[in-house]
Amino acid sequence: MADRVLELRVHGVSNTPPDQLLGLHPTPGGDGPQPWLVAGGEVTGFYRSTAAGHDDPITVEAYSWGQLTSGARTARDVERGLWTLLLPFTLANVALFARTGIPADPDRERWGSRSGITAWLIRLFCLSLTGTLVITVTGVGVDLIGWQCVGRDCLGQLPGPWEWLGNHWWHQDTRALAVGLLLPLLVLAALGGLAWRTYQYEAELPAEPRPRPSARGDGPPEEPPTPWQNPLQDPTFWCGEGQLRRAAVLHLCTGVVTAAAVPVSAVLIMDPPRGVRAAVAWPTIALLATVVAIAVVALGRPWLSRRQGAAPLGRWSVAVAVLAGLGLVGTFVLLLLPEGPAGRPLTEFRPPVGCLTDPAITGCRTDRSLPGYDTAVAWFATYQVLLLIAIGAVSRSGRRALAAPVTAASLLPFGVLWTERGLPGLPAAPTGLQAWMLVVPAIGMAATGLLLPRHRPGTVEQPLGPHTDLAWGGRGPALIAGFGWMMAIAYCAGLLYWVSDRLDRNATPSENSRVVPPLAVFWAGLACVVALIALLALLVRAGVLFHSLRRAEYATLAAADGLSAHDLRRCRDVSTFRALHRLVGEHAVRLVGCYAGCALLLVPLCCAAALARGRPSPRSPDGWQVLVHATADLGDRLLGWLPVVVGALGLLVYRNDTVRRTVGVIWDVGTFWPRAAHPLAPPSYAERAVPELQTRVAGLLALPQHHPDRMEAVILSGHSQGTVICAATLLQLPAHWRRRIWFFSYGCQLTRLYGRVFPAYFGPERLRTLARVLTWPSGYVAWTNFWRDTDPLGWQVNAGERDIPVADPEALHPSGGEVAEPPIRNHSNYPAALEFARERALVARLLRRTVPSPRQRVG
Repeated sequence: MADRVLELRVHGVSNTPPDQLLGLHPTPGGDGPQPWLVAGGEVTGFYRSTAAGHDDPITVEAYSWGQLTSGARTARDVERGLWTLLLPFTLANVALFARTGIPADPDRERWGSRSGITAWLIRLFCLSLTGTLVITVTGVGVDLIGWQCVGRDCLGQLPGPWEWLGNHWWHQDTRALAVGLLLPLLVLAALGGLAWRTYQYEAELPAEPRPRPSARGDGPPEEPPTPWQNPLQDPTFWCGEGQLRRAAVLHLCTGVVTAAAVPVSAVLIMDPPRGVRAAVAWPTIALLATVVAIAVVALGRPWLSRRQGAAPLGRWSVAVAVLAGLGLVGTFVLLLLPEGPAGRPLTEFRPPVGCLTDPAITGCRTDRSLPGYDTAVAWFATYQVLLLIAIGAVSRSGRRALAAPVTAASLLPFGVLWTERGLPGLPAAPTGLQAWMLVVPAIGMAATGLLLPRHRPGTVEQPLGPHTDLAWGGRGPALIAGFGWMMAIAYCAGLLYWVSDRLDRNATPSENSRVVPPLAVFWAGLACVVALIALLALLVRAGVLFHSLRRAEYATLAAADGLSAHDLRRCRDVSTFRALHRLVGEHAVRLVGCYAGCALLLVPLCCAAALARGRPSPRSPDGWQVLVHATADLGDRLLGWLPVVVGALGLLVYRNDTVRRTVGVIWDVGTFWPRAAHPLAPPSYAERAVPELQTRVAGLLALPQHHPDRMEAVILSGHSQGTVICAATLLQLPAHWRRRIWFFSYGCQLTRLYGRVFPAYFGPERLRTLARVLTWPSGYVAWTNFWRDTDPLGWQVNAGERDIPVADPEALHPSGGEVAEPPIRNHSNYPAALEFARERALVARLLRRTVPSPRQRVG
C-alpha cells in the first residue's frame, strides 16, 4: 500500500457544511459524491467523500464542529440563543486569558506575581458581575414588587394571581419582602441548573488529561519530558470540570448572600433589631459576611484557580454551601418576624395604598423605594469601576500600579464619613460638599495607575510585523471585562425600567411614579444615549478611514498599464476588500480603544450622578432639565429592549450565515476559551473540539502498519477560527506525532487578533514557539500560512513558517472562454486556489519522503 497522507480540514466560524469543506460540487442528476460520516456523531463529526478510496495518495477529511455553536432549526437553537444573554459573563471570562506574563506552566504562577494578582482581581470582578445580576433581580422582587407595589391594582399587572400580596397580613411588616426574595433565588437556581448541566461538556474528553506511559511493545518509545513553552500545552487546559463545579458553588452561594443582604440591610435601616430580632439578625449577618470573606480568599487559592480535571468539590465548597443556607434561613426568619419597637413603623416607609384612585394622598408623589437600595446599587457600581481600573493598572504595570486604585478605594469611605458626619481630629467638611462629589476625584486618582509605564519582561519580544504589538498597551483584561460590565449594567437598567413601567402604566417611572426604579437607572439611560452618539461618531471615523484606504488601494491598482474600463471597474471592487483588510488589521484595535477611553470618561460621571440623589425634573422651567429627562427616558426605553435585541441576534447567529460571519465572530472568540474565571458563562466549544481533533489525529497515526485506515502523515488544515483550534491541538499533541504533521493555516487571525489580545497564548514569542515545535530534526518548519490582501480576517504570520500570498481575484477579467468574472473570494474557499493546490502537492511529497513510520518495540 502506498504511503497515504490525510488532509484534515477544520472550518471557521461560518460553519461551512461538510460538502463544501470537501470541495464537492452538485451534479445535474444529484447522484455525485456525498459527504460520508466516518467518525463522530451528529453534533461533531469527521466526513469524507463517498468517492474517496483507500488507494488515494491524499485523502481529504473534514471536521465539522459548527453545531457546537450553531446548528439545525430546533428547540435547542432557542436555548443556545438565550446563551447570548450571558454575553457579559463571557466577556468577563475572556478577560482572564488576555493577561500578559502568564507562565507556560500554570503551577509556576504565584498569587503575588503580576499575572497572579490580575487573575485574582478578574475572578473577583466576575464574582461581582454575578452579584450585579442578583442585585437587579432582587430589586425587582424585593423592592419593586414586594415593597413598592402595595395595591391590588399594581399587583394585577403581574402575570399570575399575585393580588393576595395586597392582603392585610402580607402587607404588614416585611413579610412581602420574603416573598419577593424568592425571585432571585429562583433565577439563581435556574441559572445554576442550566450551567451545571453543561459541566458534563467539559467531562467529554476523549484523550486522557495526563498521558499514561505506554505498555512495553505498544506504540512509540517514551520521550523525555520537555518544559512547556505555552500554557496551551497543559494537558488539563481543556479539562476543568472540577474547577468549574467548585467555582459555580462559590458564585451561587455568593449570589444567595447578595440577595439576602438587600432585605436584611433594609430592615437594619428601618428597624434596628432588639430582643429576639437581634438574636436572629446579628448571627445571620455574621453568616453572610463569612461566606463573602471565604469567597474573596478562595478566588486566589490553587484549588479554585487551577485546572484539575474532574476533581471533587471538596470540604470548602460544602462548608460555603452550608453557611449560605443557614444565612438564608436566618434571613427568612428575620423577615417573617413582626416589626420591633426600635424604629418608626414600617408603614411610614412604604408607599400608601390607593394612589391610583386618589393621587393626592400624602406620599403618593414621593420616592418610597426600599431604604438603602438605591445607595447600595450606586456604590456597588462605583467600586466595580475601581476594580476594573485596578485590573488594567496591574496588568499593564505590575503590582506597583495597584497603589493608586487601592488608595482611592480606601480613602473614599473616609471621605464620605467626613462629609456626612465628620472625622475626629479633622476640621468639618466645607459647606455644600457632598459625598457624590468625591467619586470623580477618587476614580481619577485610581486611573493614574493606568498611565504608569508598561512592565517590560526580561526578554523583550520583537513584534512579528506591523500592527502585531500588544493591544491597548497591556490594559486588555480591563477593557474586555469593562465592555462586559457595561453590557451587564445596560441589561439590568433595562430590566428595572421595564418592570417598573409595567407595574405603573399610568406614569413615567423616572418621575412621580408609584413604582420607582433606582436612580442609577435614570442616569444609565442618559449614558446609553451618549454612548450611542459616541458609537455613531466612531463609525463615522471608521467610514472616513475606510474611504481613505479605498482611494489609496484603488490608486495603486489603477496605476498598472493597459487597463480597460472594465478592469478599472473591477479595480474599484478589489480596492473595497483591500481597504477592509487594512481597516480591520491596522485600525480596529485602536478604534475599540478609543471607544473604551470615551466610556472611561462617561462612567465616573454617571456613578457620581447616581449618588447625588437627585434628578432633573420634566416640569422645571429650565429647558436643559427637560432635555436631559427626555433623553434619559429615551435611553431607558432603548435599554428595555436591549435583552430582546441581543437574544434575537443570538438566534440569528445560529440560523443566518450572514449574521454569523459578522456578529458570530465575537461570540466564537469568546466561547473558545474555557470557563476558568466565570463558571456561569456559556460553555466552551473548544473543550470538546480540541480533544476530539487531538484524538482523531493521534488515532489515525497510531494504527498498525497494514491497517486500511492508517495514515502515514497528516496535513492539519485550519481556516479562520479553525486555525486557532488546530494550533491548540498541535500544542497538545506529543512531539513524536507532531513530526508527522504539517500545519496549513489560512484566513489566519493568530497575529492581528489573537496575538495582540491574548499575548500569553498567541503573542509573538508564543507563535515562534509554535513554529519551533513544528520544526523537524531536518530543519523543515512544518507550517504554511496562506493569506490574501482582500481577506478582512486573514493576515501573514511571519513567525518562521512559510507565508504564501494568494492572488484574489485570479484576474481582473474572464479568460479561457469563461464569461463570468473571476470571483473575489476574500475570506473563503482557500483550498480552491492554485497556490494552495501546488503547496499541498509539494508538502505531500515531502511528508512521504522524510517522515518515518513509527517502529514497533521489540522484546
